[in-house]
Amino acid sequence: MLKVINVVGARPNFMKVAPIVDAMKRRKEQFAPLVVHTGQHYDSMMSEAFFRDLNLPEPDVYLGVGSGTHAAQTAAVMAQFEPVVTREKPDWVLVVGDVNSTLACALVCAKLGVKVGHVEAGLRSRDRTMPEEINRLLTDQISDLLFTPSQDAAENLRAEGIPEERIRFVGNIMIDSLFKQLTRAKESPIRQELAVSGQDYAVLTLHRPSNVDNLDTLGRIIDALEEISERLPIVFPVHPRTRKTIAEFGFGERIEKAKGLRLTEPLGYLDFLGLYSRARLVLTDSGGLQEETTVLGIPCLTLRESTERPITVELGTNTIVGTEREKITTAAFAALNGSLTTNRRVPPLWDGNTADRILDALQE
Repeated sequence: MLKVINVVGARPNFMKVAPIVDAMKRRKEQFAPLVVHTGQHYDSMMSEAFFRDLNLPEPDVYLGVGSGTHAAQTAAVMAQFEPVVTREKPDWVLVVGDVNSTLACALVCAKLGVKVGHVEAGLRSRDRTMPEEINRLLTDQISDLLFTPSQDAAENLRAEGIPEERIRFVGNIMIDSLFKQLTRAKESPIRQELAVSGQDYAVLTLHRPSNVDNLDTLGRIIDALEEISERLPIVFPVHPRTRKTIAEFGFGERIEKAKGLRLTEPLGYLDFLGLYSRARLVLTDSGGLQEETTVLGIPCLTLRESTERPITVELGTNTIVGTEREKITTAAFAALNGSLTTNRRVPPLWDGNTADRILDALQE
């Protein structure tokens, strides 16, 4: 039997770990899973609600790290995770995604000689100003097994000199959660509560520092949102970081006057899935939504200059539009008119069975 520590830290991690833990419980003669929550996301709607929605068990260990600079947060996770690994003596530690907790826990394992697997390995934006890109690059270099969601991710690893025996193309773990929870999510009353049921609407997420911490960039995005929201309502669950900068930059009054722009608090996984799965259009600067909208066939505009998920552009419904008002609005209206995405396909192995392929590789 393999004892495996599964690390979660920030909101996107929960959807990736939930199907893996669930699969380990189904294969209880082969796996003994532990869940360690670093506490990198400490807001209730960004952690506890996700555990509940995804049927994740309460974490076996909660580190309670909280916020801080990248250096302080990474160091705090390392200092608190090391004694857990020393005490539990796992056969494997699984880290997911690209947040600070991912790199911190992988570093601890590398120094202790404990085998670590990186789920969602090989993704590259080629933009090293993104903290997530640094986390991805370094985690992949020190992990023992690299579980890639797509063939282009595997090719990135080969180009960086990663030996073939460390690479496993397993598919997209996020889609496991999506397929499992979609029926439950559609029962959510969130669309009625937000008064968008039975009509066309868009969904927006915005949280990356490069977008929300820059006055000019955020201003241009809001310019575009004002124009698009005249055509259809835009529901905007606001990340705490974004809400803070909206107030600091004095954009609150403008947003209030934009009648079609509807701000809400952050939503739990099921409510959010229930909301965006029925949207006509999604605008985002996150990574996971690019993948989920591709599977659901929903036009997605990525408010960034690059993506670490190019397969969603090549095969899916994603379009990179940057942060210029005209590019955003032109692409939005093209999507709403039905002229933006054609010949879309679901990428290989995005089939809801990724977790079992990961466990099979661990057993090898």
